[in-house]
Amino acid sequence: MLVELTQENCRVTLIRDDIVLADCWASSCGACKVLGPIYAKVAEMHPQHTFAKLDTLVEDDLTSALDIVNVPTLLLYRDGILLFKQEGNFDEARLEDIIAQAEAIDMDAVRAEMEREGTEVPQPREGGH
Repeated sequence: MLVELTQENCRVTLIRDDIVLADCWASSCGACKVLGPIYAKVAEMHPQHTFAKLDTLVEDDLTSALDIVNVPTLLLYRDGILLFKQEGNFDEARLEDIIAQAEAIDMDAVRAEMEREGTEVPQPREGGH
């Protein structure tokens, strides 16, 4: 699923009980124009996950809240927990690898580590998606 990430839908989109990737981009960014079609292709190959696009020029407040400094930046959340944030361009193989790692991670271990560190752990939503 490919969705536009906005201030209005950010919270509900990022706290899904699955994997959510967000491509933070800008129309003036050459690297973003290269990444866009690759990101869309990978999204089509993974309909079980949510793929979001954040237009950083339109969504100033959200861009600031997510601490996006440069574009493109890729964010990956699983069960509402930010697991990956990296600036730069990604080819198809790298995106596939990032997704595979996110699918394989033991989220119970991640939540336990967050609790040990005193970090707030997002609660799963009732009834799934």
